[in-house]
This record gives sequence, structure tokens and C-alpha cells, in this order.
Amino acid sequence: MIFFVIGIYLNIGNEDGGNPLLDGNKGVNPNEHLNEKSTTSEKGRVAKATEGLAVTIGKNAEEIEAEFGEPDRIDLSAYGYEWWIYKKDYSNYIQLAVEDGKVVSAYGIGEKVNVAPFKIGQSLDAIYSSLYIEPTVDIEVDDSSYRFELSEEDMNMRPLIKLGNIHVQLYLDKFTGTVSSIRFLNDSVLLKQQPYELTYHGKLPSVEPLSKEDMEKVEDGNEQQIFDITNIMRNRFDLKPLEWEGPTSAVAYLHSREMTDASEGTHVSEAKGDLEKRLDAGHVKYKAAGENIAAHYVDAAAVMEGWLNSKGHRDTMLNEEFTGLGVGVYNKYYTQNFIKK
Repeated sequence: MIFFVIGIYLNIGNEDGGNPLLDGNKGVNPNEHLNEKSTTSEKGRVAKATEGLAVTIGKNAEEIEAEFGEPDRIDLSAYGYEWWIYKKDYSNYIQLAVEDGKVVSAYGIGEKVNVAPFKIGQSLDAIYSSLYIEPTVDIEVDDSSYRFELSEEDMNMRPLIKLGNIHVQLYLDKFTGTVSSIRFLNDSVLLKQQPYELTYHGKLPSVEPLSKEDMEKVEDGNEQQIFDITNIMRNRFDLKPLEWEGPTSAVAYLHSREMTDASEGTHVSEAKGDLEKRLDAGHVKYKAAGENIAAHYVDAAAVMEGWLNSKGHRDTMLNEEFTGLGVGVYNKYYTQNFIKK
């Protein structure tokens, strides 16, 4: 007979005593008045990129394969494009979003990825001292006008910068004061994802609803991306990588699915109980366990950066005691279950 005990049980993401669910939802205000554009300061602007990941936007799939080779994996997204995953190693991890044969977005987190004119690990002081970053970004498409409005939190953790004819999301690590990862995207992807408060006149771009089968593929892809990016983030802080835990992932998936019916996110399932009871029911053997949950983030990369910037979630993800990780994604509900064997 095998005996096991819980060495620690973490109430993840609840460092302030409030709702443990990290919520990435942003509002949309249709047909509101668009104010005049913000005045600029004397600080510089980034005109355009001439190298690196940014210049992949607009390239066709044949050019990408010639430059990077075949992707290690192709994941379906919820926004009409496929993620081409290149995961050679932790230092060179990138995701390229391919739609209708062309790259429409690119995400880089590996420390050796060329994200010019920025750098992974670059200090925020260097960025803010040389660039003027506006709290609003305006887009004109045909007869429609759109304005993304960034909150103070957005400006501090994921500012949006115009770079020639594309946009840059800088995901910032507020605890180290450095750039954690970068996403480049065109107007279309930005309008589909709507990651910031949006005001608009005209027609709002829509995303085609997915079949149940395709949605399951999106969820599988998000789970794998969360697993990959978790280990990249742990490697950044000289922590050992986690092993994929199948049975633990099944427990995490069931919790994400149940969260869709809950009025607010919680670590205690109304039907299955707390993490300890849920892992026991899933026949998971462990000595310690912890959990991160979130909802409404646009995708895996976004939720990972959200967890990184929340102390309770961050402490769990970067806990050196954990050896395994199970990830469960249902729709836009996300669960990480960490265990120590």
C-alpha cells in the first residue's frame, strides 16, 4: 500500500484575500464618442522594424519555412489563425500566427529571440526613458474607427506600441522591471482579440464560431503552450523544468470546465471540493500541490504573463519544490495544477 501526504497546500492567487481568479476580461463600448488623439511628447517613437521577429508579419508560409524550417507543432487558435510553434530550446521559443498563408502575429519569449527594436530582459527604465507610450491607440479600417484605451495597469504591465504598420505588446515583469515577452500583431488580430478596453464607431470585426471539435483543438494547444511557457519562465529563474502530468491535467481540465458554471472563480469546487479532494479523486499521488486559475484571457501567452505578474500565482509557478504540472483549458478558463512527487 502506498501512503502519501500533502506537504503544503497553497491557496493560490489569493494573496489579497479576494477572488483567487485572475480575470483577463476587457470591456467594449460601442459607438461612444472618440476624443481627439493624445498629444505627443518630445520622446521618440519607433518608426518601423527592420529585422527580427517583427518583420515576419506579412511573410508567406513558404518564406517562414525557408527561414525557420517546419514548426515543431501547429496549434489551432480561437481567432482564425494557426500557431506555428518553434520550441528548439528555452532560449529560442517563438510562436508565429499564420492565417490564409501569411503571418499575422508573432510571439517571442526566449532570451535569444530577436525582438528588435526591443530585447527580452530589457529594463523598463530604458524603454520609458527613450519612448513615448500613449494610453490610447487608434485604428481606422474602411469606414470604421476604433480606439483601444489602456488602463494604468495595462501601461505598467503590457503597453501597446505602434511600430510602423503593426503593433507591439510588451509583456512586462513588474517584479524584475524587465521585458518578459513580446507579441507583434497586425490591425486585424488586435481587433479580433480586443485585449484592451475598446471604443468604436462602425462595425466590430467578428470571429467565426468554432465547432466543438475545433474548440477542443484550441484548448489542447493552449494547454501545451502554457506548459512550454511555464518551463521557459522557470528556466529564466534557474529552476528545474516540470514534467507533464497526464492524470493531473485531467483534474485541471475538469476544474476549468466547472468554473464556467460558477458565479466567480474559486479553488473549491462545489461538486468536487478543494484541490486535495480533486487530486485524490483523480488518483494523483503527490506530496505537495498548488493551483493557479484564470479566465477570459485571449490565449495561453496572455494568461501566463498575467500569472507571472500576480504574486500568489507567480510564487506557485516559480516554486522550486514542484516537479510536475497538469494543465486544463476549457473555453477561456485556465487551470494549472502543480505537484511534487
